[in-house]
This record gives sequence, C-alpha cells and structure tokens, in this order.
Amino acid sequence: MRFKSKKGMELVQVAILVALAVALGLIFKTEITDFVNKTFEGLNKFN
Repeated sequence: MRFKSKKGMELVQVAILVALAVALGLIFKTEITDFVNKTFEGLNKFN
C-alpha cells in the first residue's frame, strides 16, 4: 500500500511540473519564438 501511495504522489508531482511547463510556454510563447528566430538568424549569418 505504501509503495502505490508514493508512486501516485510522484505522478502528481510530474503532472504538476508538466502543466507548469506548458503554462509558462503558452505565456512566453512570443518571447521564446523571437529568441529562437534570432538565434537561427545569427547562426545563418555566421555560415
């Protein structure tokens, strides 16, 4: 019984972290996209 309870808590923690990552990704979507685009533009200019 204790093992299942601990495993369930770990799954809840993972689900919370995934939800938090998705929420942050949605909130900062434009900033992340701009950063990635600028990074690849810089790499293309370097070549």
